[in-house]
Amino acid sequence: MLLFSVQPVHHRGQPVGEFMTVAKSLLRFAAVVAVLFGSAWGSAHAQTKLKVILDWKYQGQMGFYFLAADRGYFTAEGLDVSFDQGVGAGGAAPKVASGAYDIGFGSLDSVIHLQATRPEVAPVAVFQVYNRTPYVIAVKSQSSINAAKDVEGKTIGGPVFDGAFRLFPTFAKMAKIDASKVKVTNMAPNLRAQMLMRGDIDGAFAFHTGIYMDTKALGANPDKDLRFIKYADYGLDLYSNAIIVSKALIKDNPNAVKGFVRALNRGIKDSKADPVAAVKSVLKREPLLNEEIERQRLALTFALDMGAPETEQIGLGDVLDSRVKRNIQIVVQANQLSRSPEPGEVFDRGFLPPMTERIKKF
Repeated sequence: MLLFSVQPVHHRGQPVGEFMTVAKSLLRFAAVVAVLFGSAWGSAHAQTKLKVILDWKYQGQMGFYFLAADRGYFTAEGLDVSFDQGVGAGGAAPKVASGAYDIGFGSLDSVIHLQATRPEVAPVAVFQVYNRTPYVIAVKSQSSINAAKDVEGKTIGGPVFDGAFRLFPTFAKMAKIDASKVKVTNMAPNLRAQMLMRGDIDGAFAFHTGIYMDTKALGANPDKDLRFIKYADYGLDLYSNAIIVSKALIKDNPNAVKGFVRALNRGIKDSKADPVAAVKSVLKREPLLNEEIERQRLALTFALDMGAPETEQIGLGDVLDSRVKRNIQIVVQANQLSRSPEPGEVFDRGFLPPMTERIKKF
């Protein structure tokens, strides 16, 4: 039988027991230091969570946002951004005002309306994306509706939060339409184009780009099969969709607002330079979309919604104060609102990237 005798082991003159005690103390100290520094590092680099509601379901024009996200532009700004689909250009502002979302993509007229009626909670626009008036009533080319007043006695429909739908009372006053003689109906967004082409409605409230591409996706030729009664032709020259931000976010975290706008601006520039990549980013979220249709939709968005002549002078994202004033007058007068907000309450250009970094021509 072999017998082993274990003797105390010394380390630099210290018994192993004493050495292990010291080592454990050092390890505990190191762990505490790691936790403290790790916590400080995490706090310094914690991403700000932002909830964003878009104006519509995911389509080609949403490539701005998703390409920016896929290329890490929001993350680089310290932002953790989540996007939800919307129900219309007029639906975002109330959602932001309620506190359900930090940021929205919605119509400037809805911001004006809230600033006039509920200024304490109304959101503020910080980046004007659609600077042309996109609102139309689309009719079939064989329709007897050739001018705005011809909608009297007809049925015109659209989703309830669609911008053209919500602005119809204003449009009716501008175009001298007797709105009481128009039957207005609403339906789900995915049914609008079908109902128009089937003849279930005489005309459809819509964004020009949206109804053009939606009917094309059904196999129609919108250039031949449709006619458009454009709101802008009757004096309703309104800015459309902008990035709108809650007052709380502007007050509590203005850097997050600047970072979001900066990242989105990069996404728009990249989408213009590489529309194929932008649409592929959308297809990651909605793989059943027709890629070619969505590429055409994005191209039309650039051409019809974002190419106002003023862009060359002020850059995409900014507005003309004189035009905002006219927008305010139109909305306030048409809706008989008691308060007329100042342009600075509606749009704050303090969060725009430098002019040199923004698109000037499409």
